[in-house]
Amino acid sequence: MASLKEIRTRISSVKTTRQVTSAMKMVSAAKLKKAQDAIIHFRPYADKLHGIMQTLSSSLEDMEESVYTLQREPDNVLVVLVTSNRGLCGGFNSSISKIAIEMVEARYSRQLRQKKLSFLTVGKQGEKYLKARNYPVGEQANGLFEDLSYESVSVFAQKLMDDFTSGKYDRIELVYNEFKNAAVQFCRTEQFLPVEQESGNKSVGNQNFIFEPSMEEIVHELIPHSLKIQLFKAFLDSNAAEHGARMTAMHKATDNASELIKELTLTFNKARQTAITNEILEVTNGAEALNG
Repeated sequence: MASLKEIRTRISSVKTTRQVTSAMKMVSAAKLKKAQDAIIHFRPYADKLHGIMQTLSSSLEDMEESVYTLQREPDNVLVVLVTSNRGLCGGFNSSISKIAIEMVEARYSRQLRQKKLSFLTVGKQGEKYLKARNYPVGEQANGLFEDLSYESVSVFAQKLMDDFTSGKYDRIELVYNEFKNAAVQFCRTEQFLPVEQESGNKSVGNQNFIFEPSMEEIVHELIPHSLKIQLFKAFLDSNAAEHGARMTAMHKATDNASELIKELTLTFNKARQTAITNEILEVTNGAEALNG
């Protein structure tokens, strides 16, 4: 059994850890409120814009193909992996990184073998995870989460769009965590470029809408704007999911520390009781020896 001093030192250490995890939980809870409000308020706009674009696109017959909808053989593929810059958020980073690798192995194993696939990481944790497993990380944009704004994401999205239109990449995949609530996040994989056209019977031709300028021009203007909006939504989702995952992880860590302190205190009391009993026995035996 450990000595009383060792147990006391360990109790003190665990209490310090509990203070840290409790403080991190409170900080994450405060950040989560802001991040959650941002994605909840932004998501309806992004979804509605995407729906409008899909509805208009499916209503046009023989529409001239946009540079963003051009389907090419995916010889060169870019996978944008969105994680966090900091750890201590449970399986938030490892889970989405595993999903990205599984997707690549399943869909783009040929491109990976031929070294025509690379990752672009948004978040230091994803970059570390991939490099530790020898996956090709070509670029990184880890600074986006330091000051997350539509302006910065718009510039980043435009770069991806330019890389696609120039032929540098034939397909761009997006992998990120979608926020549901503080305890639940969904791993998402989406084809960012080229834009997939939905087939269906959606039509606005018979409805009494007036388009100015023409419907074709509106669709061509909407596509790049919609791409930027969808990417910004993905980053807002990931940001809120990160704070939710960290708050949950720190809550569990704080509870575990409290349970460990209880166990160590019980062990300390038992050891102290044993030590006191032994001291009493020693005094009693010494007194009997003197009297004898």
